[in-house]
Amino acid sequence: MKEKARTARADLDAVLAAGFVCHLGVVVDGTPRVVPTVYGATADTLYFHGSVATPSLVRAPHAEVCVTVTHVDGVVVARSLFEHSVNYRSAMVYGTPRPVTDEDEKLAGLRVVTEQAAPGQWEYARRPNRKELAATSLLALGLDEASVKVRTGPPDDADSLDAALGLWAGVLPLTTVRGAPVPDPALPDSIAPPAHLLRF
Repeated sequence: MKEKARTARADLDAVLAAGFVCHLGVVVDGTPRVVPTVYGATADTLYFHGSVATPSLVRAPHAEVCVTVTHVDGVVVARSLFEHSVNYRSAMVYGTPRPVTDEDEKLAGLRVVTEQAAPGQWEYARRPNRKELAATSLLALGLDEASVKVRTGPPDDADSLDAALGLWAGVLPLTTVRGAPVPDPALPDSIAPPAHLLRF
């Protein structure tokens, strides 16, 4: 559906900025795998990470991958089942990722990932030590090749013969929201959530 395609770089940036969970599609030993992981995006790079024990992430630098990010905004309920749809924003980024081995870049990339999921947390929490850095693989994928698609609006059958059926049609909106912080049960009552988390 070419009408759903978006070609402006701002559209790609908006889809990536709106989330922090992606799905990494990669072939490992001849078997396709799709692995959910967290990510962070800069102006030209998508960083994503996982344990060095995860085969799909360890081997990803040796092959092309596809990383997808999808946001579901609503279920489109039409007069006919054929015209039912979904309002969504999605991006697929293609390429061959590179392992980030430079310690400074690794820390910078992990900061991007952390800040995308919980802005302000990098400055608040303890930073990774050398052992933790060694146990974490970070991959970097350029944003040069990507596909963005967006679907918005009501059903497409208002001008069809089905409009005379007298059936309700419209959109069931879906949203993802951040709730109030829930403390760790082991946390002393004297430790309150930091301001950067309360902003959510």
